Amino acid sequence: MLNVEHIYKNYPKKKVIEDISFHVKKGEIIGLVGENGAGKSTLLNLLATTMKPDAGTIQLEGLSYDDALANIRQKVGYVPQEIAIWEDFTVEQNMRYFEKLSFVNRTKEACQQLCLDMQLTHWKERVSTLSGGMKRKLNLAISLLNDPVLLLLDEPTVGIDLKSKNEIGKFLVALAKEKNSTILYTSHDMDEITNYCDRVYAIGHDPFYTEYLAGKNVHVEKL
Repeated sequence: MLNVEHIYKNYPKKKVIEDISFHVKKGEIIGLVGENGAGKSTLLNLLATTMKPDAGTIQLEGLSYDDALANIRQKVGYVPQEIAIWEDFTVEQNMRYFEKLSFVNRTKEACQQLCLDMQLTHWKERVSTLSGGMKRKLNLAISLLNDPVLLLLDEPTVGIDLKSKNEIGKFLVALAKEKNSTILYTSHDMDEITNYCDRVYAIGHDPFYTEYLAGKNVHVEKL
């Protein structure tokens, strides 16, 4: 479903992604762990098409990132770590605004249902009044408007309460199971990783994450 072969990405004076290859099947939830600066966010940006690798190939459902970029962008949902929503809009106005920019047309009711599916019920409330957890849920709901086959999440539950974390985690598991969506996300919360991920990739040079997760009987592979 997602094939990454020998990709490299360097910044000036810093090597970030070096010869990384992996394969992800349809319907899998993959955790991506590693120390700060290891390249997790860079890898998600490469998969989200917001960056290009310096070398190597990426394919999604048989489509090459080099040859079919427009088609691939219609298949990918991406949530960066920074919340990217309109604070002065209501939840409804945010959903309707981003629906207009989406590749898939949805009714107001369908947009609202996306929010309800993850326990986001504040449809008419201004975003600036919402908790961090509710904002994270809205950010995630927006990423699902185009019904992506690949969902990329960078620390989707950072800084929010345990209840919202659990609700988001359970929603992602249901999404992978019911829609056969492939999900790849970063997190420093090892409980999240062990509870919700089918497999885990460790990126970077620090062996802590590999050793820790192996001790929890979690299948983890070093990239």
